[in-house]
Amino acid sequence: MGVTLRTPRAPLVGRVTCVNTDASSSTRIAVLIDCDNVSAKHIGAVLEELASYGVPTVKRAYGDWTTTQLTSWKHELLRNAIQPIQQFANTVGKNSTDSALIIDAMDLLWQGNVEAFAIVSSDSDFTRLATRLRESGKRVFGLGRRSTPESLRRAVDQFIFLEVLQEQDRRESGSQSEDAAASTEGGEEAPAGPVINLQSALTRAVNATSGDDGWASLSQVGQHLSRAHADFDPRDFGHQKLFSLVDEQPYLETRTEGTGVQVRLRHKRATKRATAAPTRKKATTTKAAAAKADGAKGEGAKSEGPQEDPGKADETKPAEKAPQEPPKAAKTARATRSAGARKTAKAAEQPRQDDAGATSAPEPEQASERPAETRSRRATRDVTTPA
Repeated sequence: MGVTLRTPRAPLVGRVTCVNTDASSSTRIAVLIDCDNVSAKHIGAVLEELASYGVPTVKRAYGDWTTTQLTSWKHELLRNAIQPIQQFANTVGKNSTDSALIIDAMDLLWQGNVEAFAIVSSDSDFTRLATRLRESGKRVFGLGRRSTPESLRRAVDQFIFLEVLQEQDRRESGSQSEDAAASTEGGEEAPAGPVINLQSALTRAVNATSGDDGWASLSQVGQHLSRAHADFDPRDFGHQKLFSLVDEQPYLETRTEGTGVQVRLRHKRATKRATAAPTRKKATTTKAAAAKADGAKGEGAKSEGPQEDPGKADETKPAEKAPQEPPKAAKTARATRSAGARKTAKAAEQPRQDDAGATSAPEPEQASERPAETRSRRATRDVTTPA
């Protein structure tokens, strides 16, 4: 009996075996869809998004497929290999789909075939299911509309808005679909914009992860944002990556340190400068006002002069001059004017002349007799008067 020896094949030259070491590529995800609460147009974008976090190994869609409301789902179920789970409505107006989804989720949890769960619904009834799965160490993704109650958004590890996925899919595919912001689902209108205060969220994340120098790793900031805000998504603010979102904010500054990116708050130094500038301005204004007041005070002192004692002022002050008598020439002028006035009045009193127009004037001799007689009498009196 002969023995045939086989020569081992030589390895193929140029063939390289690629091993993907990314942990997310091996994460098995169970995708559970509440078809009564989600539109079929979102399912393609949902599966595309979940592919970046792991491999969707379990894909189930729950609803009452006998109704006409879920007719649009048929094409999507076949195209994406999703298993439909039939659940009849036991009572009119009551939805029993939620109970079937919760039971299957707990079965998958105990089987241990998946590492993460994706609950595609906007119904807050799944809040307790999400918290229970996380308590068992599973990662939970939530996907729903913007109108999803906050209780469910906070119960999952990461919440993704369907409107964001639809907008991204529309931009990438270039299709002219209807505006997602104006569309309504389930009779509810979605909010117009993000529900997160971006500046507050980024500021808190940087402060929580920064070192003594104020710099924080961008990856740590992203992890903090995911833990604090499960529904945080840079695409909700018009950016594909967190770096571009952070780099655009005026209150943040970034730098490259080795192979990583660091970020810190910019407004700290600006606030100090803004605080110091008014202080210096205020001090300068105060000094200028004080100098102006001193100058005004000095001018007032110069104008007033040194103050003296009232008593001394009375002693040193020269006495006021008495009103001087009018000069002699003024007296003569006054006497002349008075004499002229008397003569005019005397002439007016004389009788008028008769028809001849002449009046008899006193003779000069008679007028001069009285002064001569008066002088003779004075001389006689002086002689006869004894000494």
